[in-house]
Amino acid sequence: MNGQREQSARRLITLLVVLLPLVLLVALALGSVSLGLGESLRALEQLTGTEAPGRAAVIIGQIRLPRALLAALVGAMLGISGAAMQGIFRNPLADPSLIGVTAGASLGASLVIAGAGGWISGISGLTVISLGAFAGGMCAVVVVYRLANSETGTSVATMLLAGIAITALAGALGNVLELFSSNEVLRRISLWRMGGLDGADYPRVLTALVLTAVVVLLLPRHANALNALLLGESEARYLGIDVERTKSWIVVVVAIAVGASVAMAGTIAFVGLVIPHIVRLLIGPDHRFLLPASALAGAILLVCADILARTLIAPAELPVGIVTACIGVPFFISLLHRRRDYGMQ
Repeated sequence: MNGQREQSARRLITLLVVLLPLVLLVALALGSVSLGLGESLRALEQLTGTEAPGRAAVIIGQIRLPRALLAALVGAMLGISGAAMQGIFRNPLADPSLIGVTAGASLGASLVIAGAGGWISGISGLTVISLGAFAGGMCAVVVVYRLANSETGTSVATMLLAGIAITALAGALGNVLELFSSNEVLRRISLWRMGGLDGADYPRVLTALVLTAVVVLLLPRHANALNALLLGESEARYLGIDVERTKSWIVVVVAIAVGASVAMAGTIAFVGLVIPHIVRLLIGPDHRFLLPASALAGAILLVCADILARTLIAPAELPVGIVTACIGVPFFISLLHRRRDYGMQ
């Protein structure tokens, strides 16, 4: 049985590895100016060669390629982070935002928008607003972790409750800020919170690539520990797992991943919740396969969502966070129905 599951997991990962470049190519072809797949490939050849770039190469090289790559990298971070958090909480309906990082990042970005009022260039192509969002997310996680930490160790239940409390507090402070903000600031805060990839550029893609590489390399190293934690913390300790150190490392890495994702693309809902849950239904709870598969599936989902965001009402575009919510909510409701039906059986 385990052998069959491992084969299914490997087949799914192989399928996702093949599917991701195809989805990226479709993302390059589709938009307010529609390009064929062949034209997109020729444009990529022009970008990598010495030939003078044509119109398609300019569109792809300056706009669509960095946007598609950023969508894939952010989706990968959210997907793998969601799988890791569901493993820590031992709950397939857990979400990376439970530790307060998303709410903290939103508050940090809102403070910068209201205070600085402009997209000022920062470090590595990030804006001051992005840096404020990342700092806000990290501060929220530090507070949550300190509240959950005690002499007896880090309580997952306390971390969950602290995350809910910090999320509520950040939301309240954000509402107070909006109450005293002008209409222009209110609109900018609202648009940022909806999530979007329109600010994608190559420096930002490079930053996301470095962070994604770190997250994708570090989290799978704890796959066996997460598998042991599924049995319970006492059982994991009996198997020789350093539970406290494992939880600390995973929380830190997830906080960095989610904070960076929110900083670079705004609030994007449901990717870290729905993707790991669907992958777990397909291949089981083994984190050796669940983590990489969730990263690949998250990348594919966010690229597809960005395609829809750019094409549904072209030449205008929807915030990608709205699209992921519209995709994620029906999946989430169907998953809840499946759990209810299994419970009734």
